[in-house]
Amino acid sequence: MQRLLPSNVEAECGVLGSIIIDPQAIMRVTDFLKPDDFYRDAHRILYETVLDLYRQRIPADFITICDALERSNQLEDAGGASYIISLINGVPTSSNIEYYGHIVERTGVLRRLIHASGEIAANAYEAEESVADRTLEQAEGLIFAVRQSHRSGQTKSPLVRDGLAAFMDRLDHLTQQRGTITGVPTGFTDLDRLLGGLQASDLVVLAARPAVGKSAMALSLAHNAAVRHHKRVGIFSLEMSQEQMIMRLVSIDAGVDQQRLRTGWVEEREWERIIEAIGTLSDATILIDDTAGISSLQLRSKARQWVVEYGSLDLLIVDYLQLMRAGDGTPRRNDNRVQIIDEIATELKGLARELNIPVLALAQLSRAVEQRHSKVPQLSDLRESGAIENTADVVMFIYRDELYNPETERRNQADIIVAKHRNGPLGEVVLYFERSQTRFCDLQVSPPVFPLERSDETDNEDT
Repeated sequence: MQRLLPSNVEAECGVLGSIIIDPQAIMRVTDFLKPDDFYRDAHRILYETVLDLYRQRIPADFITICDALERSNQLEDAGGASYIISLINGVPTSSNIEYYGHIVERTGVLRRLIHASGEIAANAYEAEESVADRTLEQAEGLIFAVRQSHRSGQTKSPLVRDGLAAFMDRLDHLTQQRGTITGVPTGFTDLDRLLGGLQASDLVVLAARPAVGKSAMALSLAHNAAVRHHKRVGIFSLEMSQEQMIMRLVSIDAGVDQQRLRTGWVEEREWERIIEAIGTLSDATILIDDTAGISSLQLRSKARQWVVEYGSLDLLIVDYLQLMRAGDGTPRRNDNRVQIIDEIATELKGLARELNIPVLALAQLSRAVEQRHSKVPQLSDLRESGAIENTADVVMFIYRDELYNPETERRNQADIIVAKHRNGPLGEVVLYFERSQTRFCDLQVSPPVFPLERSDETDNEDT
């Protein structure tokens, strides 16, 4: 005997009746209730019609709803005018609409979960043993999609006209907040001015030759975002252990020479700063996974777990891209290194879009930098793959003149070169590099942002 899918038709009637007798009541449910949450097709059609009227700023009463349904030839599918009248008569007040709405939402989640479970079972029956990891990743994706749907509230319409209202609201907000950072702050004044922070769903690549400061830059940025701006930051460290990363974070926060922390030669006056730094870092949400050689599927799975466990993430950092394995990590005889890096970059971009957060991926530059007169990095130096350049929304390079010109006057300075910026200007900013603490910070006197003329011209013990 087939079991009935979860539903609560009475609650669905309560939601719709409440909206019709009080058009303003819809504002109390639109942030979490979706058309697909309704079990009956007639109720789904009615709710979609009400939402469409709401987007057009037309009150959703009996007359406007019937008119809209007639124009779309859906009045009979929605039960007809007499059924709509019965919805009005069945609800004396709109005061309980949120309660009804959450009942409808929960039953919708349960139905989607049942559907996802059926799809998972079908995939498992059809899968071969050799692709079990891929099947598991698909299962996680299906369940995660249900959870994200539950969290995300109103489904976005694919119609541009429906998105324009949200765009205008955001533009109005940005106009009122002009000059503020719209993404995750890097903590570097000029870089934030240039990028507006790291933007949601962007893949941001930070590249340099070994020992220039990629990891130091990433950790300085993570510290700024988590400690100063209270963002939740996840770090996948494929090169350094969690213990090494923690030591660096303590050094950054306490302002204590990293070598002293490594050897234990800590002075009495430094202990107070170290203890204070430990307290500060304990209050921040920084997650570190140090699985060596992690695959892109493993990374995606762990990132999803972090979202479930901690409620959300604001920024994900991968150190570094070329140390990852593609797919489920199984070696593939016919794939060359370029194809593997292409796949990893594409999967990281997909993860940024799925979680709707920026993903900062560190990358190593090729030796071509060392073999020419000018050691300033450019996009063609991205090692093993043009896909990194093509897939990334932002590409930044680190250049430290003192590494190539020992007599330079620009000691302890680093140029951060924004060589690609899909949705904004290119440019270059100068930061101060504190070698003993392996951290980057603003120069005491902020330099101007230097614009670049071209986008096609313009990192690892990372110190």
